[in-house]
Amino acid sequence: MTLDTTYLRGSVAGVFSVLQHATCPENVVFHFLAAAHRRADLRRTIISTFPYLSFHVYHFDTNLVKNKISSSIRDALDQPLNYARIYLADLLPSGVTRVIYLDSDLIVVDDIAKLWSIKLNSRILGAPEYCHANFTSYFTQNFWANPLFSTVFTNRNPCYFNTGVMVIDLEKWREGRFTEKLDSWMRIQKRYRIYELGSLPPFLLVFAGNVEGVEHRWNQHGLGGDNLQGLCRDLHPGPVSLLHWSGKGKPWLRMDSRKPCPLDSLWAPYDLFRHEPLFPDI
Repeated sequence: MTLDTTYLRGSVAGVFSVLQHATCPENVVFHFLAAAHRRADLRRTIISTFPYLSFHVYHFDTNLVKNKISSSIRDALDQPLNYARIYLADLLPSGVTRVIYLDSDLIVVDDIAKLWSIKLNSRILGAPEYCHANFTSYFTQNFWANPLFSTVFTNRNPCYFNTGVMVIDLEKWREGRFTEKLDSWMRIQKRYRIYELGSLPPFLLVFAGNVEGVEHRWNQHGLGGDNLQGLCRDLHPGPVSLLHWSGKGKPWLRMDSRKPCPLDSLWAPYDLFRHEPLFPDI
């Protein structure tokens, strides 16, 4: 999970939800990625909020991506920390061989150990897949018109997956040098403009069609609406283990503006900072 001042309220709610529903919360270890700005303040906030939490904070050098980010359809998707997930295997110690990556705009309403225990088999990454989605829409005509790019999906059956919830085998990731593969597509994007949607498309290019499918209950995503208007949405049919406000609308912002969506009430019980600022001066 990433930590920054903008999404800290969401991160804290996410952590609280994991602990609330974990059968053995004392066994859960959090690995936070943070840029240099106010990292000490972020650490102090986590310690004061969760005094017994087992966690580590790792420095993410934004210079790693500063010259590789292309503007997308929403400013929030262009923030360097949004790309930190690409560098997880390099930032975390080599002894950490498996992680669950979680975005900062979600809550878990089930025991996280169930997600942890899924078998990845030969895959590097596990996530809920959505094969009914229009996969072609995630890339521009520049991509599909160039066989050097579009043939990357040859002999693969690619499906969309949301990168806000991923189970990752870091050992296999490191062995396969997947950070370099993702990084390479970011460099190609800067030159040819082959997609429009932040850090997601590189993951689709590298992993789509080779993802271990996870039950959809582990990412009820899209509750923040689309990337332009962030309108209210309903839950997808089926059971729910994780609620994800991906999209423009964030529950804490909508509640503060007194324009909440109905499902934002499900996030509210985990909001530990509704009536006080996270830092004295913001």
